[in-house]
Amino acid sequence: MNADDLVAIDFHTHAEEPCCGPRDDGYDEFQAGMAAYFKNPVGAKGMLPTVQQTAAYFRERRIGAVIFPVDAERETGFRRYSNEEVARIAAENSDILIPFASIDPAKGRAGAREARRLVREFGVRGFKFHPTMQGFRPNDRMAYPLYEAIAEEGAIALFHSGQTGVGSGMRGGMGMRLKYSNPMHVDDVAVDFPDMPIVLAHPSFPWTEEGLSVAQHKPNVYIDMSGWSPKYFPPIFVQYANTILKRKMLFGSDWPAITPDRWLADFETIAVREEVRPLILKENARRLLKI
Repeated sequence: MNADDLVAIDFHTHAEEPCCGPRDDGYDEFQAGMAAYFKNPVGAKGMLPTVQQTAAYFRERRIGAVIFPVDAERETGFRRYSNEEVARIAAENSDILIPFASIDPAKGRAGAREARRLVREFGVRGFKFHPTMQGFRPNDRMAYPLYEAIAEEGAIALFHSGQTGVGSGMRGGMGMRLKYSNPMHVDDVAVDFPDMPIVLAHPSFPWTEEGLSVAQHKPNVYIDMSGWSPKYFPPIFVQYANTILKRKMLFGSDWPAITPDRWLADFETIAVREEVRPLILKENARRLLKI
């Protein structure tokens, strides 16, 4: 990847489709709920992009993309997209895709071994956690063997934070418990793993100020701005992005739920300082990813 040729780096894109055959029972309903929440047709049959299609879309726009699956098999019953397959396709499109992986922390030491292998053999740069979908608090000690592996391998930990579109409006929220994604739980992880880069995904609503406080207080914590149209960002979020967190904010779309086209168009309309925009769109991610 030649970052000089890119106009931006999107720190939050999803590899969505199951890789092992047809969709699992309930997956269509799950995706229909997501489409209704984000007001787009993505999720209908044939409407979720493959990783190859994602690469083509981002290459056309000269936007680099961090891409990952989400391992939530234990809680949702949906098979995960193979970490190895995502990493292999990303390697074939290394001019534009940066592979992250996802491992349910409940897998314990087996998960830790998988993480080390993915970094060493597949070039995975980081790991995505979704506390609400995976049903755990980030500061639960059962996750620490996996964190230890990630930290020792020099990889990045990316945590979903705040409310989620997953299950929104569905009966019982599809079993998703929002409490797990309070970013204050990640504060403990930042204390216990001070040299592991940590990214809080999204503006952390309704705990936006908690997320900002963790990122301000802990040198190893960043925030990606994905999952929301920028026009809905709370004023305090924009204020911090313009000032004390201007070097710790990262552009992220939440593709395919939100497209970079939509996110970037709305970003142009909010009061972010001109000198800060390049930091958010590319330079902060470039520094964090060391590219």
